[in-house]
Amino acid sequence: MTSGSVRITYVGGPTALIELGAFRLLTDPTFDPAGETYELPAYTLRKTIDPAVAPGAIGPIDAVLLSHDHHFDNLDRAGRAMLGDARTVFTTISAAERLGGNAIGLAQWSRHELGGADNSRLLVTAVPARHGPASGDRGPAIGFVIEIENARAAVYFSGDTVWFDGVFEVSRRFPVRVALLAGGAARVKVAGEANLTFSASEMVQAARAFESAVIVPMHYEGWEHFTETRADIERAFDEAALASRLCWPAPGEPTTITWTPAGG
Repeated sequence: MTSGSVRITYVGGPTALIELGAFRLLTDPTFDPAGETYELPAYTLRKTIDPAVAPGAIGPIDAVLLSHDHHFDNLDRAGRAMLGDARTVFTTISAAERLGGNAIGLAQWSRHELGGADNSRLLVTAVPARHGPASGDRGPAIGFVIEIENARAAVYFSGDTVWFDGVFEVSRRFPVRVALLAGGAARVKVAGEANLTFSASEMVQAARAFESAVIVPMHYEGWEHFTETRADIERAFDEAALASRLCWPAPGEPTTITWTPAGG
């Protein structure tokens, strides 16, 4: 495997701009201002932090990686308005049916290719996610693995998931060098005490599974329903002697993560 890099601009919550080779990808778009409230039949979501980048400053997008469309903390009003500006939106099959237009629905483990202006090929694979306990999954949701063809390295965006055997299987199948993990141990009253995203301890489990990956925590702040903070994640990784594996991109500032050949 040759050396490689990815540039990540953290927008806030589950939203980041990923620049991999010639491709620009946006995860779960949330661009509404702080203070917005989303009244739903079973619960209310409240946004607490402004996006670090305005929608108009994002620039052209080759693909949106949308883990699911039915929760406002993964696709808010301003984020939804941006979808039509992207070349493609990859998401679940049911979300693609609702969104229409440029949305492509992917089943778990299915793969789609995008061509770049430099004739490179980007491979986008939908991977399993479980948005809560097996008995109360708030899905359907998916994660994504993205790879430049023949690069022998991958970037993983977990989407909203907890730790389960599907995430471990991702670590087994792909040479992940950067893992963007949705943390914060999100909870809503209707789901009881069950987490809907990774807890800090589960993020440690994921770091051990993705043993060659830099871990980029996201979706741990910006909304009221998170029950864990950055400090909880840092404490868990300190206790596991894995703090050096963490990368915390400053909001709104592009951060380049590089890797070298395994064993190099």
